Amino acid sequence: MSFSSQRAASLPAYAMARVAAIKRRLLTEGRDVIDLSAGDADFAPPEIAVRTLADALRDPAMSRYPHQVGLPAFRDAVARYMERRFGVRVDPMNEILPLIGSKEGLAHLALAVLNPGDVCVIPQPGYPAYLGGATFAGADPLVYPLTASTGFLVELDELPADRLERTRLVYLNYPNNPTTAVAPRDYLERTVACCRERGIVLAYDNPYCEITFDGYRAPSVLEIPQARDVAIEFHSFSKSFCMTGWRVAWAVGNADIIAALSQVKSWLDTGVFLAVQRAAAAALDAAETIVPGYVEGFRLRRDVAVAALAEVGFALEPPRATMYLWVPLPEGVASAELAERALEDEALAIMAGAAFGPAGEGYLRIALTVGEDRLREAMTRLQRARERMEVHR
Repeated sequence: MSFSSQRAASLPAYAMARVAAIKRRLLTEGRDVIDLSAGDADFAPPEIAVRTLADALRDPAMSRYPHQVGLPAFRDAVARYMERRFGVRVDPMNEILPLIGSKEGLAHLALAVLNPGDVCVIPQPGYPAYLGGATFAGADPLVYPLTASTGFLVELDELPADRLERTRLVYLNYPNNPTTAVAPRDYLERTVACCRERGIVLAYDNPYCEITFDGYRAPSVLEIPQARDVAIEFHSFSKSFCMTGWRVAWAVGNADIIAALSQVKSWLDTGVFLAVQRAAAAALDAAETIVPGYVEGFRLRRDVAVAALAEVGFALEPPRATMYLWVPLPEGVASAELAERALEDEALAIMAGAAFGPAGEGYLRIALTVGEDRLREAMTRLQRARERMEVHR
C-alpha cells in the first residue's frame, strides 16, 4: 500500500538527500569524508550576525510570531541593500517578502501563480526546487536543456509555440547553479521583453550575485527597465554570507506577485524567526565589509581546485561566478558512476551532473566548501576513483 500522492510519487528521489545519507554512514564507519556536494561552505558566519542574534535572543519580543510581515527593520535593510548594490528602489512593505531560505520561496511561488496545466519552464540542469514547485502546483513542467553551445541560457523564443502560449512561469538562475554561467545584459533585456509581451512571471533566482570574480559584477534583473512588471527576484544569506543553516532570505519585485506568494505562505508557515531577521539585517547593512572576504576565499579555492583538476586530467576554464566548478567529463565517463565510486571508494562527496537532470550528464559539480589543502586531496581522490572505474570496465 502506498500513501504517496501522485504528485509526490512522480518526483525522482532528491539526490542531495541520498548523498547526505551515505555520508552519515561513512562517518559512522570512521571514514575521512571530504564533502564537496552541497553549497555549504565551512567559513564562519559574520561576527556581526552572531553578536546581534545573541542579543536578540534575550529580547522577549523577538520570540513572538513573526508572520509574513516579519521585522520591519529587516525589510528596510533589504531595501537599502537593493538600492546600494543595484541602484534599484523598492517599497519595503509591498515589494519585499522575508523567506525561510530562498528554496521554500521558489517552490511556493509556483503554488501562488500557476493553475493546473499551466506551463512552467524549468532549466536543466538546475535547482530541484523549480521542478518540485511546479509539480506540486499541478503545472505542466517544460524542461529546457541548458547547453554549453548556447552559454547555458534559456531562450524563451525557442520554445514550441503552443507551449510558449501556455507558459505562465519561467525560472532563471544567473549566476547559474550548477553550470556557473552568467547572463549578459542584452539577454536579460530580451527575456524581460518576452515575459512582458506574453504575461509570463519571471522568477529570477539570484543567490550567487555577490560571489563573482575577475572583475565581473552580477546584476539584478530588476535593473532592466520595466522588469518589475513581471519579475520577482530571490536572494539568500546562505551563500554570500555563509549562513546556510540560518534559513533566511528574501523575495523582491512585482508587488502583486509578492502579495500572492505571501498569501500562500500565510497558510503554510508563520515566517522567519524575528531574532534571525534582526541578525540578518545587521549583516546586510555591513555587506560591503563582510562579503569581499568570503569572495576572496572562494576565489583562492577556485584557483587551487582548477589547477589541481588540471593536474589529474580534468580541464576547465575558471568560472566567473558562484561557489562551484562545473567539470566536463571525458567522453564515455558516466557522471553518476564516477560520483558513486568517488563516494563509496574514496569518501569524496561530489554531485553527478545527471543528479540535476539528464541534461547535466557529462559533468560533475564540485562545491568549493573546504580549504585549499583538502581541495587538493579531493582531486587526488577523484583521480583514483576515475582510475578504479576504468580498471573495472
